[in-house]
Amino acid sequence: MQIKGSVALVTGANRGLGKAFVQALLAAGAAKVYAAARDPATVQAQPNVVPLKLDVTRPEDIAAAVEGVQDLTLLINNAGIHGDRPGPGISLENLRQEFETNAVAPLATSLAFAPVLAANGGGAIVNMHSALSWVNLPNTVTYSASKAAAWSLTNGLRLQLASQGTLVVGVHVAFVDTDMTRGLEGVPKASPHDVVQRVLEGVANDQPEVLADETSHQLKQNLSNGVYLRPIA
Repeated sequence: MQIKGSVALVTGANRGLGKAFVQALLAAGAAKVYAAARDPATVQAQPNVVPLKLDVTRPEDIAAAVEGVQDLTLLINNAGIHGDRPGPGISLENLRQEFETNAVAPLATSLAFAPVLAANGGGAIVNMHSALSWVNLPNTVTYSASKAAAWSLTNGLRLQLASQGTLVVGVHVAFVDTDMTRGLEGVPKASPHDVVQRVLEGVANDQPEVLADETSHQLKQNLSNGVYLRPIA
């Protein structure tokens, strides 16, 4: 998959990792980037960037986006939420919201755009997971579950779209230095620039999975010994 000359769509493109994706795609020679956000007015105006209204949890928004973006070759499902809940316990409300945004929405968007990608030669889809797809922490119970579901759905989508020549890339990354992690202290945070560079390199090299930071590499290596199946004191 060539980044240069591609036509990309990035969800959640108005800030954080999404904004970094837009900049990196332009720097890599993408011909056009559709920068999708619930409020397109929040997208920074610049050449070759087309602000696009898209709430990934609304089917009508997805349908409208597909109708207006018929030249797509690269879809980056970046939009996601972490419903912080103070105190002990598990919030079912958070679970529903996180599953809708982090798992259902990327699949719905991918399926909707799949015929467009097929018509344009196959292209690629990138789904942003998390190192927390593999492990759980006391304050990430529902978020981790939603990202684990997204990981599994990505693996299934890869099988479904292989026949049309669409590369489906799953990305795992731990904490990234964005607004979402601003309140986290004492944990390593990857640079958004470094993360998106690793992702785009993975796409260019047709890699089905990208471990975008060192924490993700370490976690995957440790899964086999069952360390992260035990409660963390």
